[in-house]
Amino acid sequence: MAKFEVYKDKRDEFRWRLLANNNQVIAVGEGYTTKAACMNGIESVQKNAPVATIDDQSQADA
Repeated sequence: MAKFEVYKDKRDEFRWRLLANNNQVIAVGEGYTTKAACMNGIESVQKNAPVATIDDQSQADA
């Protein structure tokens, strides 16, 4: 099962990363000054990701 992992970085900021079933990192969050803000970031991803659309702004394949 995928999971969010919350940790503190070298700058003493709270961060999250989303791990796949094989523990490979598939997404990372920005640095937050408080754990509560970090948890809110996770909640936002959980809420918005299932309904997010894909906006492909890459160049067409050659």
